[in-house]
Amino acid sequence: MLDTLVQAISDMKEEQALAEARALLAAGEDPMRIVESCSSAMELVGRRFEAGEYFLAELMMAGDLVRQVSDLVKPELRGRAEAAKRGSIVIGTVKGDIHNIGKDIVAFLLDVNGFDVHDLGVDVAPATFVEAIREHEAGVLGLSGLLTVAFDSMKSTIRAIEDAGLRDRVRIMIGGGQTSDAVRQYAGADAYCRDAFAGVSLAREWVD
Repeated sequence: MLDTLVQAISDMKEEQALAEARALLAAGEDPMRIVESCSSAMELVGRRFEAGEYFLAELMMAGDLVRQVSDLVKPELRGRAEAAKRGSIVIGTVKGDIHNIGKDIVAFLLDVNGFDVHDLGVDVAPATFVEAIREHEAGVLGLSGLLTVAFDSMKSTIRAIEDAGLRDRVRIMIGGGQTSDAVRQYAGADAYCRDAFAGVSLAREWVD
């Protein structure tokens, strides 16, 4: 049934995907495996986008469908989260990039793992990240980007954080699309995360 859920999401079959998710929960399936299936489906959608089979409209539709499935799963996962928040995290897609699917999955997983998540959305200017870090006293920052233009935006954002005198108080991770450890070094971040689960694991390690 998990494979069927992945296929339904990647094919944008909304009613079928939601029905599969409900059936899996009713059958006692591990909610985390359902979330992993959402991530797998988004990877498939991303490959279709890169191949020119899908366009921005399909990316947005898939992202909305994943959010609906996440809303079904969230109550089951939230019960597993610690009562006290682990810490404050700011996350957003950097200036010049409007892709949000991967970021939304990371934000969702951080939330159900007990973090106080402040999602700034997409196309976020460096100054907005700086303001959010200061306002929420965030110890962790997640910078997301799918396009190569995001590399320079990540670098500019981290430079702005340094100029504001906040770099020593926040750990920064990057992820999404074509990012890599080489991009991490270029931008000046602390870590590169290849997927949402790696990002959550690293955030827990940093905060705990």
